[in-house]
Amino acid sequence: MSQTESRGGSTSPEADESDPPAPITVMLSSRLMVLANLLKRGAILRYKRLTGLSSVEFGLVASLGRRPPMSVARLAEAVGQDKGQISRALANLLSRKLIAKSANPKDSREVLVSLTAAGLAAHDAIVEGAQERNQRLLAHLSEAEFEMLFQHVDRLTAIAAEMLEIEKNTR
Repeated sequence: MSQTESRGGSTSPEADESDPPAPITVMLSSRLMVLANLLKRGAILRYKRLTGLSSVEFGLVASLGRRPPMSVARLAEAVGQDKGQISRALANLLSRKLIAKSANPKDSREVLVSLTAAGLAAHDAIVEGAQERNQRLLAHLSEAEFEMLFQHVDRLTAIAAEMLEIEKNTR
């Protein structure tokens, strides 16, 4: 391994091309996480540029979509985040007039959230951007490769879900 000099004059180890990669970096799960993180970071930058929304906010707008109003609890479950974080993001969306809140007619204690016309416009920009990103990502695959990739991803997703359940139940 070689050493490089930092600005402070001290040396730090630098990876030599002949060094073998760390074992975890060659695992499929690690490679998929790198891919997912790159895609997420690109999406966050794109949707911030297109809509001015933070990652949590664009997740909420995308989840609300063109659906009937949703409760805050259901929305938190849909995006996989806690209600506190969701509530702060919803307050920002409400102040920007991207969402509307109303009482549930079946249970007045429950608040329902829906997109306003401006929120629907942001949603449509997100969907259009996602479609463009998806097309660019998959443009170099043949139809057969595309089908095979999705079959493999679906199978691996099912296995990963099983593994998660096992971990949840193992104490």
